[in-house]
Amino acid sequence: VQLQASGGGLVQAGNSLRLSCKASGRTFTNYNMAWFRQAPGKEREFVAGITWNLGTTLYADSVKGRFIISRDRANVTVALQMNSLRPEDSAVYYCSARTMGFATRSAAYPNWGQGTLVTVSS
Repeated sequence: VQLQASGGGLVQAGNSLRLSCKASGRTFTNYNMAWFRQAPGKEREFVAGITWNLGTTLYADSVKGRFIISRDRANVTVALQMNSLRPEDSAVYYCSARTMGFATRSAAYPNWGQGTLVTVSS
């Protein structure tokens, strides 16, 4: 499984940014995809997840109502639309994949992309 994340950048607080993760290497039926983030000096934390088949979603409380995760099965991509960004959203964002049910622990995901940096200025 290969995951290629993109779309990070510098944005002012209150604005939006859209991350994309291109997945390849196998068929993703029955996979669960997720976005995590890691700020300097902090542990990697779950942001949002989506099931490949049904599109069922799960969000961390800190981003609920502001972020939207989606998947495009035709293009085999997972997107994270981030709205109303805050300085505390600044982090390296990673996309990840696993074959079993939803999990919010990073250790539960064996497949990771390289990360894309998001910086939100106040």
